[in-house]
Amino acid sequence: MAAASGVVCVTGAGGFMASWVVKLLLNNGYSVHGTLRDPSDESKNAHLKKLENASQNLQLFKADLLDYSSLASAIAGCQGVFHVASPVPASKVPNPEEEVVKPAVDGTLNVLKACAEAKVRRAVVVSSRAAVRVNPSWPKGRVMDENCWSDKEYCRNIEYWYALSKTLAESEALDFGEKNGLDVVTVCPCLVIGPMLQSTVNASSVTLINLLKGARETTENKTHHIVDVRDVASALLLLYEKPEAPGRIVEVDDDEAPLSSEKLQKLGWRFRPLEESLRDSVEYYEAAGLLE
Repeated sequence: MAAASGVVCVTGAGGFMASWVVKLLLNNGYSVHGTLRDPSDESKNAHLKKLENASQNLQLFKADLLDYSSLASAIAGCQGVFHVASPVPASKVPNPEEEVVKPAVDGTLNVLKACAEAKVRRAVVVSSRAAVRVNPSWPKGRVMDENCWSDKEYCRNIEYWYALSKTLAESEALDFGEKNGLDVVTVCPCLVIGPMLQSTVNASSVTLINLLKGARETTENKTHHIVDVRDVASALLLLYEKPEAPGRIVEVDDDEAPLSSEKLQKLGWRFRPLEESLRDSVEYYEAAGLLE
C-alpha cells in the first residue's frame, strides 16, 4: 500500500468526522475527492475550502449515496476510499426501515460497487460501536472485540434502527469485499468527541454539549466510551496505509473498557488522553457560543 500519496475519496466530506479525515489527508500529501449533497452550500462546506492545501488538492463532488452514478464519478481515478457518510436520525422517523436502514445499506453497497469498478486498492468503511455492543447473548463481563456483532433481530425488536443500520451495512460491506475481491476494512468508533471543523453541530457533539449544559433534569448513570475525532482520523489513515490491517476494527480510547481496540493499537495507533479531548472540546464549544 503506497503511503502519503495518490488520490482518495471521502464520502460525506463536510461532516464532523469526515472533515478531520479530509484535513489529515491533505496534510499528508493526498489529493482528495470529497462527496457532498450540495457542494454549493457555503454555510455547510466553506470550512473545507479553508483547509491547508485544499485549493490545490481538494475537489468536491455532488453525490448522493443512493445515486450510484454520482458516486462512481467521484470515485473514478481514486486509489482508495474512506466511506464516512451515513444517515444519523436526529429523532424518530415515520418509516425507519426506508429512511435509516435502507439508505445505510444500499448507500454502502453503492460506494463499494463504485470502488470495485474503479479498482481501488482499499476501501475503509466507518461503522459504529452500535454494530458491536447491542448483543444480549454476549457473555457478561467478556470484552467486546471484533468478534462481537450486534444482534440484528434484537435491534429490530427494540427499534434501535441506527444500530440495525450500521450492523447490516458493515456485514454487507465485508461480505461484498470477500465475494468481489475488494480489500475492505471496517472500523467501529465509539462516541466521537473533539473540536469541530464544520459549522453545524453533529449528533455526538450534541451529546457532550447537553451534558455540559445540564440540558436534562436527569441523566442516566452509565459509562460513555469516548474517542477523539482527531484520533479517529489518524486511525482511518493508518488502516488505509497499513497492508496488514485486518478486516474489522473496534476503536475505543480506554484500555479498561469492555470494548477492546487491541488490534488497532497493535498496528501502531495511539490515542490522546481523555482530559485533552474534553478540554479541547469544551474550549471549542465556549468559543463558538455553544454552551450559552
